[in-house]
Amino acid sequence: MSTITIERATIGRWDDVQHSLSGGGDGRSCQCIWPVVSNKDWHATTVDQRRDMLHDEIAAGPPPGLVAYVDGEAAGWIRIGPRAAQTRILRTRAIAAATAEPLDDESVWAVTCFVMRREHRGKGLNAQLLRAAIDYARESGARVIEAYPVDTSEGTHRSNDLFHGALSTFIAQGFHPTEPLTRRRVLVVRDLAHSSALP
Repeated sequence: MSTITIERATIGRWDDVQHSLSGGGDGRSCQCIWPVVSNKDWHATTVDQRRDMLHDEIAAGPPPGLVAYVDGEAAGWIRIGPRAAQTRILRTRAIAAATAEPLDDESVWAVTCFVMRREHRGKGLNAQLLRAAIDYARESGARVIEAYPVDTSEGTHRSNDLFHGALSTFIAQGFHPTEPLTRRRVLVVRDLAHSSALP
């Protein structure tokens, strides 16, 4: 049976962050910078520039995400942190209209990205990453976590379209659906101030 651990993405784990992002899909080219830049800035940057941006963000701290390890090898990534620092969220009209939380509230955190190496998909690692992310947010003083997952209960979905996470994963970890954002995406919320850790 594999040993699974989750660690915060500090600069000492930079090579592991890159390994987790480069195992298939858009992670290598995106470098998980999409949530923190505008469309204009996104299109103006190269992959190398995005990698440098992520490196600088991790070096400056606090960790903007977590890395999952399977038997000591980096296998996956989740981005979680204050929503106010993930500027694309603030510019997304559907989210701004749907959220009940002030957009400048630093106690509101957001989960915006999952990346899983191809060989580790389908093993439930996203759920373990999310569980660890909830603990990280709580320990860091977050009051609420929002996310914007995809409802996979109908139709087919390419793996690259699921970087937001699946709605069912969030529901299983105590998130509550609120408002639809698009035909397939929903805003979900977990209130940390009035809930205890799930078993």
